[in-house]
Amino acid sequence: MLEKIDLTQMLSGKEYKTEISRLETRLSELQRKIIDLKIPVLIVFEGWSAAGKGTCISKVLYPLDPRYFNVYTMDKIPEDAAMRPFLWDYWRKTPSKGRITIFDKSWHRSVLPDRQKERYLSSDETNSFYYDVDAFERALSADGTLIIKFFLHISKDEQQRRFDKLLKSPDTKWRIDKHDILQNKNYETHLKYFENMIQQSNFAFSEWNIIEAEDINYASIKIYRIIINKIENALDIMNAKQSVKTTVADADNSDINAAANDEPPQVSILSSFNPDENITPGEYKKKLAYYQKKISYLGYKLYSKRRPVVILYEGWDAAGKGGNIRRLTQEIDPRGYEVTPIAAPSQEELAHHYLWRFWKAMPKDGHIAIFDRSWYGRVLVERIEHLCSDNEWRRAYREINDMEKHLYNHGTIIFKFWLHIDREEQLKRFHSRESDSLKQYKITEEDWRNRDKWDDYEKAVDEMLFRTSTSYAPWTVVESNNKQYARIKTLKLVVDTLEEKL
Repeated sequence: MLEKIDLTQMLSGKEYKTEISRLETRLSELQRKIIDLKIPVLIVFEGWSAAGKGTCISKVLYPLDPRYFNVYTMDKIPEDAAMRPFLWDYWRKTPSKGRITIFDKSWHRSVLPDRQKERYLSSDETNSFYYDVDAFERALSADGTLIIKFFLHISKDEQQRRFDKLLKSPDTKWRIDKHDILQNKNYETHLKYFENMIQQSNFAFSEWNIIEAEDINYASIKIYRIIINKIENALDIMNAKQSVKTTVADADNSDINAAANDEPPQVSILSSFNPDENITPGEYKKKLAYYQKKISYLGYKLYSKRRPVVILYEGWDAAGKGGNIRRLTQEIDPRGYEVTPIAAPSQEELAHHYLWRFWKAMPKDGHIAIFDRSWYGRVLVERIEHLCSDNEWRRAYREINDMEKHLYNHGTIIFKFWLHIDREEQLKRFHSRESDSLKQYKITEEDWRNRDKWDDYEKAVDEMLFRTSTSYAPWTVVESNNKQYARIKTLKLVVDTLEEKL
C-alpha cells in the first residue's frame, strides 16, 4: 500500500500561493459554521519522523480563530497517563461541540515499535488494541464528532536527508532522538507496522488519508482540500436530518446486536431477587469489623501491585448507596480512593460525549475509583426521562461494554452493584426522610416523580442487567431492604474478589 504511493508529487510556489489563499478563506468560513452548528472536529496527524507534521499543522491553523481550537503533542506519555488505560488521556482531550482538536501523533502510536519500552505487543494484545481503537473512534463518530486522520508519508532517503539537515544545526538537532534514527535504520520494518496500523484502523467513520509529504506545498494543499471536503460533507449531513435519523437508527440496531444477540428477558430479572435477605445485628457487627480489616490491607496491596479498581453503585432511590459506600471505605487509606458522586451533567459535560466526564475520573494504577451513580444513567434516568434520544440510549449498551472492556484490558478490576429494595421499603424510607430534619435534604420532588415511574425503571434496569453484565464486568444485585445485609454482601464480594485477583 504505502510502497506504491507516488512520492514525486509536487506543487510550484506560484501554484501554492494561488491555491492556499482560496483554501484558507474557505476553511475560516467553515470554522464559523462548525461553531454555530456545534460540530466537534478531531484531526489526527500521524506519519514518519521528520515528515512535516508540525509544519502542516501550523499551516492548517493559520486562518483559524485560536479561541476555538486546541493542539496536543502526544509523542511522550506523561506519568499520569502511563498509569491509566492508553485511551484515557485522549478521551480527556476530545473536542467539545463547536471546537477543533488536533493531535500531533495519536493513540495509534501505542501499537508501533518505537512506543514499546522492552517488547512488542503480543498478537492478543494487538487485537485488543485495535478493538479498543475501533470502539473509541466509533463512539465519538456516532455522537457527532468528525474524525479526520492523516498519515504523512516520505521515503527512507528523504527522511535521512531531513535528519541530516536537522542534525547540522544546534538549534534543531534536539528534534532527532535515538528512536528517530532507529526508525530510519529499520525503515522497512516500520513500514510494515505503519501499513498494518492503517489497514487495521481504517474505518468507514474515520478513514486514513495518505499524504505524499516529500513536497510540503503539495502536502499542505492536499490536507486543506481533504479537511474542507470532510467538513462540507458533515454540514450536508446535518442539513439532511431525516436521512441521518434513518441511517443512525440502522447503525444502532447493529450495535445492540453486538452487545447482546438475544431479545431482552420477558420476565423481570429483579423479580428473581428477594430484597428481604437479612442479617442479625450481632453477626453484622462481627462481619463488618472482619471485612473492613481485610479491605484495609487489600487497599495497600492494590497499591503495591499497581492494580486499579472501579466500583460503581446504582440502585433505587433511598436504597442505601451512601451508607454502603461509607462502610466500604471506612478503613481504607483515604489517599488510595476517591468517591465521585454523579449528578446532572454541567454545560461543559453536555458539550462532550456522555462518557467524557466519567473517563476523567478513572483511577490511576493502584487506586480505587468509586462512583455513586454512573455512566449507566444513560440507559436509566436519561432513557426514562427522555433526556437523550432512543438512538443514543440504545447505542450506549455497546459503548458502555466497550469502555469497560478497555478498562479490563488494562488490568482494572470492576465491580457493579445494583442496590435493590421493594416499593414498600422505599416508601417507608421516603417518609422517614421527610420526618427527619437532618435527612430532609435527601428527599426531593424528583424522587417522588421517579417512584411514580417504578415499572418503567424496572424494565430499564432489567434490560441494563441483561445487556451489560459481562464476564469482565458482571453486575451484582444486592438485596437491600436490610441495609446491614447489603453492606456485608458488597464488602464480602469486594474482599473475596480482590484476594483472588491479587
